[in-house]
Amino acid sequence: MAKAKVDQNLCIGCSSCEAMCPQVFQMGDDGKSHVIADDCKDCDCQKVAEICPVNAISVENLEKII
Repeated sequence: MAKAKVDQNLCIGCSSCEAMCPQVFQMGDDGKSHVIADDCKDCDCQKVAEICPVNAISVENLEKII
């Protein structure tokens, strides 16, 4: 499981992340991307982070310990 984060200081509001993964990212009233879901189970957030033109998205891999 992975969790995405958006650095609001770097985000330029290009909306590429929302286009690729609307389940996790949404553009806010401030014109910047916001994470709206707790995890990236329905999309490839790592790929979304790689296409961000200003590297504003980071993805933290969370592993469950059994």
